[in-house]
Amino acid sequence: MMQETANGCGFAPWEDSSQEPLIRFEGVTKRFGDFTAVDRLDVDIFKGEFFALLGPSGCGKTTLMRMLAGFEQPTEGRILLDGRDIGPVPPNRRAVNMMFQSYALFPHLTVAENIAFGLKRSNMAKADIPVRVDEMLNLVQLTEFARRKPHQISGGQRQRVALARSLAKAPKLLLLDEPLGALDKKLRQQTQFELVDIQEKTGTTFVIVTHDQEEAMTVATRVAVMDHGRLIQVDTPDRIYETPKSVYVADFIGDVNLIEGNVASADGERVSIAWAEGQPEIVGSSPSPPAEGTRCTFAIRPEKITISPERPPDTANAITGAIHDIAYLGNISTYHVRLDSGHIVKAQTANSRRIGRRDFTWEDTVWLSFTETAGIVLTD
Repeated sequence: MMQETANGCGFAPWEDSSQEPLIRFEGVTKRFGDFTAVDRLDVDIFKGEFFALLGPSGCGKTTLMRMLAGFEQPTEGRILLDGRDIGPVPPNRRAVNMMFQSYALFPHLTVAENIAFGLKRSNMAKADIPVRVDEMLNLVQLTEFARRKPHQISGGQRQRVALARSLAKAPKLLLLDEPLGALDKKLRQQTQFELVDIQEKTGTTFVIVTHDQEEAMTVATRVAVMDHGRLIQVDTPDRIYETPKSVYVADFIGDVNLIEGNVASADGERVSIAWAEGQPEIVGSSPSPPAEGTRCTFAIRPEKITISPERPPDTANAITGAIHDIAYLGNISTYHVRLDSGHIVKAQTANSRRIGRRDFTWEDTVWLSFTETAGIVLTD
């Protein structure tokens, strides 16, 4: 997975102040009449990144991409590509290509002819075009389909043809607008890894727009979570998931339990939270503990909660309740446990045994436990 490459092999140019970004947004705002689609946005994207813009419909991510492509102009601010303001540069003269969700392949042309289409309109020597087309066919593993028409190949193969055509002119930047949205789930998951592999082989900087959290987490070196035209958090996938900086990000990415309360005490990084009458305080940790009495939210992922029939000894946090619902997802089961306070808390377990031998069922009384560092204390 790409984030493993980013975090495990030293690829983190955003952490090196001597590195110059390939793309820089400086105070970029885009308004449509009275509506602000992008609001005073600053962000750097570096060469070789697979950068994901993630957020719900209407958050501004597609507008951001269209400004990069040149289809929209910023109302305020600048967009720099390799240090050059590209605002005045028309779309066809930018070192940027864009791949659309629809793929936009020419139905009357073969796979090879679709890939060659843009090259024939460039300044590439005519004799070099077939060589480049062969390189692209080999890159996307479609050499044997070169003579077929788009309707004669699968959806996943059409997606790869569109990708090859977009990369044929070796752009500095490739923009992907929901590129896998038309594929079924299994094919989409397979194609995500193919995209990562192709991006690593070419070294091209990719910027992908998606509302699919799993897709962004799988392919990206960094993820930018957007809401109402603003960047809420820009970080590596593991940090977005494990250490979200706000309740919005914690709630938007993956499944999470959000428990509101007040800080009862703080000792170093250790924070105790009073959250429900008659319930023991939750003990968590925070690198910057909020002051006593501060309203806060304790966020904890279901897989970090242990479910057991007896109260486990020597645990920082233990609460009891009855199983209200069970979501069986094949490899995992999510238990919805109703506490005496009325709160519903989700705990997740791997299904290492067949379903007929499941440990818990509806209405069973169980204990939920977790360590001090399993969750995160948020005040935003």
